[in-house]
Amino acid sequence: MGIVEAFGYLSALLIGISLGLVGGGGSILAVPVLAYLFAINEKMATAYSLFIVGASSLVGGLKQHLKGYVDWKTAIVFGIPAIVGVALVRYYVVPALPDVFFKINDFEFTRRMGMFGLFALLMIPAAFSMLKKPKEKQQNSDEVVNYNYLLILIEGLFVGGITGMIGAGGGFLIIPALVILANMNMKVAIGTSLVIIAFKSLLGFFLGDALTMDIDWKFLAVFTGISLVGIFIGSYLSNFIDGYKLKKGFGYFIFIMAIFIFYMEFFIKQ
Repeated sequence: MGIVEAFGYLSALLIGISLGLVGGGGSILAVPVLAYLFAINEKMATAYSLFIVGASSLVGGLKQHLKGYVDWKTAIVFGIPAIVGVALVRYYVVPALPDVFFKINDFEFTRRMGMFGLFALLMIPAAFSMLKKPKEKQQNSDEVVNYNYLLILIEGLFVGGITGMIGAGGGFLIIPALVILANMNMKVAIGTSLVIIAFKSLLGFFLGDALTMDIDWKFLAVFTGISLVGIFIGSYLSNFIDGYKLKKGFGYFIFIMAIFIFYMEFFIKQ
């Protein structure tokens, strides 16, 4: 095992630890780790990321369910169109993308640039969502919640499509939608979003990529397993570390990573 590969597996552990510490965002680092440390192409990196995101979110979602912070009704309403969105994109859209979208003189805008460029672009609002201090939405137990089902369905389909294209969970899009459209408080929105991310990512992967790509299951199992171990380490360490300060620092790190990806894809590659 080379030094770069060893650092890649260490990064898998750090992804899990960050998830356990801050409760989200760590899986957004899976794509750059897979692409730059393991030299995996954009299609496979985003596919593997879906599986890693899904497995990690499933562990987190089950933990939140045990605490009573998952609204399963909304998870199903939001999750079904999200699963449809990600599966359609991974099965039909991604395999159909051309190697080069367009060419201007010596500049080629490739599929890799498009996918990683969109990924880096969406990392920026994800970073800002981690920098903001969450505001608790108080909800009385006898309050009648009016679900905006149409908007929840549309949002679910949209987020599923985005997830399918970039291989990230999209929690920074889902959580505000649940707070606004389903009138949830923040803790329930976070728990419910983890369940939605888990099912749409895993089912999107199995209904799309697993049917169209030659998956290296051994590598994927090892990488995911290391990340899951990291989640439990991070959960333990969270008892001793200020979660908000850590989340804020991680937000800055994601912002820096977004700039790094833009630089690597649009300047170094050319």
